[in-house]
Amino acid sequence: MAGHTYRVGIVGAGGIARAHGAACRAVDCAQLVAVCDVSAEAAGRFGDEFDVPKRYTSLPEMLASEELDIAVICTWGASHAEVGIAIAESRRVRAILCEKPFTLTGDEGARFVAAAKANDTLVAEAYKFRHHPMHLRAKELVDEGAIGDVTVMRSTFCMAGNPADRQPDANWRWNRAKGGGSIYDLACYNIHHARWIVDADPVRVFSSGTFGPEVDDATFTQLLFPDDSVAQISVGWTSWDAHYADICGTDGMIHIDRVWNNENSPTALEVRRRSGVERIEFEPVFQFENQLQHLCDCLTTGAPHRISPENSIGQMRTIDAAFESIRTGEAIALGPAE
Repeated sequence: MAGHTYRVGIVGAGGIARAHGAACRAVDCAQLVAVCDVSAEAAGRFGDEFDVPKRYTSLPEMLASEELDIAVICTWGASHAEVGIAIAESRRVRAILCEKPFTLTGDEGARFVAAAKANDTLVAEAYKFRHHPMHLRAKELVDEGAIGDVTVMRSTFCMAGNPADRQPDANWRWNRAKGGGSIYDLACYNIHHARWIVDADPVRVFSSGTFGPEVDDATFTQLLFPDDSVAQISVGWTSWDAHYADICGTDGMIHIDRVWNNENSPTALEVRRRSGVERIEFEPVFQFENQLQHLCDCLTTGAPHRISPENSIGQMRTIDAAFESIRTGEAIALGPAE
């Protein structure tokens, strides 16, 4: 299969779809052949921008008409499970790359994954940072024991915004029915990152928030892991821009600035220990390109994807607990997945 080109169809022609379209242009292993959106106008604009030969307003029609290898789900989060299950059950696609959040609940995630497995379809959640050399190196350093045992992880994803703009009809991010809110849109990164760093799901989750008309505008979440390490996460659109992560251990710490929004920009991490500070710099990368290349490599070699389906179910069960904690005002205990 070396040198094989995989045929890609994108479902949902909004802003994030353009990043995936650009990724298809950037890698030799993928060819964007179809786009589907409920709006013919949106599908047409996207198709014209990326020279997509086939444009559809019906997902069943696209799946029946095209010989796709990869489907990329770029719809609102509220429809990810429905769309993903339909694609998997069509048995017309070899792999599904689903934008975050994977689904809206853990139960939805489990149904999506079950459908993919039943139909021999690879499914992966699209956390682009998992494919950035900076993050891969940070994880290597943690696993090598460069900072000792991880004890505390602190991270933020905050950006200032005009309160008048945070309205349900202005953008899906503030629309409950479309899957908006700071946890689904922002904290999902931090939660996934913390779970990945310690290779575990939390055993206890506590979260609080401030709210706009329909969704959480800002949230603070604490995760306690089985080894007693803790993640402290603050996200939202109510405070000045802050995008950093600290991974603290018994023998040092790793600091990453501009941890999330760093597309096509140089980045760096710092390893801080008693002996001094080691700064490791990274050239600009287009993470969506790295992400698509990894998926193509998995299809070619049969190697497992960096983000397993089970990981995505655990992610959504953690997010379920965060919402339950906000609702009850209590810390929520998480047991093993059933």
